[in-house]
Amino acid sequence: MPRPITSGPIQWLLSLIFILQMYLSMLVLGIVYLPYALLNRDGAVAACHAFCAWVRFSLRIICGLRTEIRGEVPQGEVLIAPKHQSFLDIILIYGALPRAKFIMKAELRFAPILGWYALRIGCVPVNRGKRGVAITQMMAEVKSGLARPGQLIIYPQGTRVAPGEALPYKIGTAALYSQLGQPCVPVGTNVGLFWPKRGILRHRGLGVVDFLPAIPPGLSNTAFMSLLEAQVEASSNALMQEAGYP
Repeated sequence: MPRPITSGPIQWLLSLIFILQMYLSMLVLGIVYLPYALLNRDGAVAACHAFCAWVRFSLRIICGLRTEIRGEVPQGEVLIAPKHQSFLDIILIYGALPRAKFIMKAELRFAPILGWYALRIGCVPVNRGKRGVAITQMMAEVKSGLARPGQLIIYPQGTRVAPGEALPYKIGTAALYSQLGQPCVPVGTNVGLFWPKRGILRHRGLGVVDFLPAIPPGLSNTAFMSLLEAQVEASSNALMQEAGYP
């Protein structure tokens, strides 16, 4: 896959500055919002939304990477199944949704600031391991948190997938879709072209996440997974082509 043309030493330096100030802003906002977040979960949500807004703003100003949200952003209780290419799609998706929570890797609970706020907004930590055990744990955690309405986000491939890589879609998404009985909103993205899975460099361009029409509840697991994968991959591939990549 071709590399973006914005990969010189100046862009690398700007990217490093952006990353340093991003984590500094996480610390500052985490401290500023802490009293509100301790008293009310809405405070934690507000802190996370403020962080997402700042990242988008500073990314555009410092690195020249613009971002865009497309499609109809869900407002009610739905399952959301996005393509996961980098930390940026987390920022864009969470910042767009009114009250989102993630199915997340259990080890993220111990990340400074990020881990505590993630638990406070209702994210569901799941241990890696045997698939059946993970799904059982996932459903128990999700069902215990249904009293807090919102949009539940699960990455169907389970991890970040760089553009050009192929990883299978995991059955945990179908388990949630089936047992929750909620519509599922697929989400495509191209952000991995500009904010890579690894490394410091952030490229100029337009990073997009695209909320697609909801898949209604009631499909079989096989039909649901087939439709979900087809829609997410088609959207992501189209967005990458739009950005100039095959």
